Amino acid sequence: MPTGSRTATDAAPRTPGRTAVPPRTLAEALRGRGDRGLAALLRARPDLLNPVPNDLTQLATRAGTRASVVRALERLDRFAQQTAQALAVAVEPTSYGTLLALLSGDGDGGDDGGGDPAVEAALPRALGLLREQALVWGGDDRLRLVRTARELLAPSPQHPSPTGLGPTVAEATSGMSPGRLQEILAAAGLPTTHDPVSAVESLTALFTDRERMAALLDSAPAEALAVLDRLVWGPPYGTVAPSGGSSGAADQTPVQWLRDRGLLLPSSPRTVVLPREVALHLRGGRVHREPEPVAPEIRIAAEHRPQMVDSTAAGQAHTALATVEELLKGWQTGGPAVLRAGGLSVRDLRRTAAALDVSEQIAAFWLELAYAAGLLASDGEADERFAPTPAYDEWLELPAASRWTALTTAWLTATRTPGLVGDQDPKGRTVAALGPDLDRGAAPEVRHRVLALLAELPGGAAPDPGTVLARLRWERPVRTPASAPGTPEPPDLRSRIATWTLTEAELLGLTGRGALSTAARTLLSGPALPETPGPAPRETPGPAPREAAVPAVPRTADPAPRDQAALAARAALAAGVIAPLLPEPLDHVLLQADLTAVAPGPLERPLAEALGVLADVESKGGATVYRFTPASVRRALDAGQTAADLHAFLAKHSRTPVPQPLSYLIDDVARKHGHLRIGATSAYVRCDDDALLDEILADRRSQGLGCAGWPRPCWPRRRAPPRCSKDCGPWGTHRPRSPPRGMCWSPAPTPAAPRTAPRRLPFRTGRRYRTTPCSPPR
Repeated sequence: MPTGSRTATDAAPRTPGRTAVPPRTLAEALRGRGDRGLAALLRARPDLLNPVPNDLTQLATRAGTRASVVRALERLDRFAQQTAQALAVAVEPTSYGTLLALLSGDGDGGDDGGGDPAVEAALPRALGLLREQALVWGGDDRLRLVRTARELLAPSPQHPSPTGLGPTVAEATSGMSPGRLQEILAAAGLPTTHDPVSAVESLTALFTDRERMAALLDSAPAEALAVLDRLVWGPPYGTVAPSGGSSGAADQTPVQWLRDRGLLLPSSPRTVVLPREVALHLRGGRVHREPEPVAPEIRIAAEHRPQMVDSTAAGQAHTALATVEELLKGWQTGGPAVLRAGGLSVRDLRRTAAALDVSEQIAAFWLELAYAAGLLASDGEADERFAPTPAYDEWLELPAASRWTALTTAWLTATRTPGLVGDQDPKGRTVAALGPDLDRGAAPEVRHRVLALLAELPGGAAPDPGTVLARLRWERPVRTPASAPGTPEPPDLRSRIATWTLTEAELLGLTGRGALSTAARTLLSGPALPETPGPAPRETPGPAPREAAVPAVPRTADPAPRDQAALAARAALAAGVIAPLLPEPLDHVLLQADLTAVAPGPLERPLAEALGVLADVESKGGATVYRFTPASVRRALDAGQTAADLHAFLAKHSRTPVPQPLSYLIDDVARKHGHLRIGATSAYVRCDDDALLDEILADRRSQGLGCAGWPRPCWPRRRAPPRCSKDCGPWGTHRPRSPPRGMCWSPAPTPAAPRTAPRRLPFRTGRRYRTTPCSPPR
């Protein structure tokens, strides 16, 4: 990118004795940066590169646009946002000392009686972060906030600030008459002036003078001080009732006393506002009630042995594989229909939850997981239904550890949020599972960050979920107006995704007993994440920027690594870690005399499939119990097995002798099986004249009919009726149509076309791009 000027690394040496001119604009400040400073800016705000700017002037203009500034402010941590908010209410330009006093208090009249050492230690890092992202420029003696950021963060009646401050005296009195200003000066004990400008300056000087302001408040009635206490931390606006009292009336109200002296200024006929200078005096010079310079610590709720955590996580991983396999196995012959608007109906979701013996929310998670992994999609037919994809067959052939890593990597990088299933969309419609309204771009980043926070804890340590959410809210706070003290923050989308992440990670086996497993740590491990760089190089000849005195906050890594080879390599390592912990498939069961079979662990797939046909699953868990019934035995015989085959199968795969009741059951069902057979045919030949039938059978031209050996008077044909009618033409005795009491058999259905995973096409909803499944091209 052309810089339009030399950078700090290749600039000519300055002439000794000459003083450099401080930058007057953001563009000049950017020209004073080196290559590393510009690279750090573009890494922190990649939207500035789309499209690539021609020079640094264009880069500075783009960095000051509203959309780019809003995006940059939303990615700041809480203390960096509080620093920007303090700069927005300060007089521009601001010195470093003034900024520090606004954040920690000046020690006069404050509740704490002095500055905050934690704020003093954390301010250099926050200011360096704002400088790096081109939201603040200038030296420590002339700090300037970008104009767009000041407009966004400065308090206004339309956009209240999280600081709870109101307008300045100059802003609140902009429409006030000169006579009223002189009355306020006289009531406050100040000499009158000859113009409104000097009157506003005199009143502002009074409110910013600690001693004179304290003397004025000492003479205030107790009721008036109570009114100020209610407005001091925001919101600064209050509604008053109309009063007939005058400035000198004996029955003067507390609000009237404050209005006469300018401590409350009118913003409308029925509304008053607390000036910013008065609020800062009452707050002890602090902009925020509770500055948060340090990230909240994640508390440990429980500690377990790492071996126990890994064993529990491996058991959950095995359950996850079995659940996904059971879900898709039940939909192999055709799953539920796709709604016209996309997704799964509420009734089908309830049926799926009942079949899996889980709640509807958990069933939605398994459905979305299978869809994200490419194992489930709509079949693309005219009557669309959900069904497994060919990738599901390939997934079944993989080892158990590889199947688990395929699910976990798909979950980590998926934008689908199953937790939203059942909520209401902006139009009041219920959000359906597998529908187009579940994509959220923040989901992969939040999942990765939650697991990264768990990875910072010692092995076997389970965190307190509340502290994890508090840490995430500190790292990426939601910009909301100031709320009443003690009021909990409303749950935002990121907090909800983080809560769902903790639950889903436990279901997938990434965590065990709330602690991160060794396999999950291996899956998340990779190149070290770059830390937030320190302050940018000095831009002016003024006081040098202070170095960061606290560790930098690590940035959140990209949840979907661009290098897919690195992700695949980490997945292979994780598979090697969890493989020894997964239970080995068994080749035997334990038969019992009560017509049940107990599988003490997971069975080999051929054995499980055969046993699933011969018996019904009665219960699941660490051991699966199968129940033999006449219907289940008949089902196995219908599949082509004989009684001898079933006896040999049970004797081969049972560690216990085959119980006599089970043998009797198989023999009894087999003795009655096959007496009534049902087959399929396309046409038949019927005749009530035996002599004619004998003539047809004796004719050599009837050999193609294939009727020999069938009982009279009806011969079924495998050929279609038109062809059968043509074959019977030489005798002239056929009927082209079936008699009223005849039975017609439909031909076998044509096999369905191979199903493929859906392509994802972006579509726009408002200002958010989402993706939706679509049918494969025909």
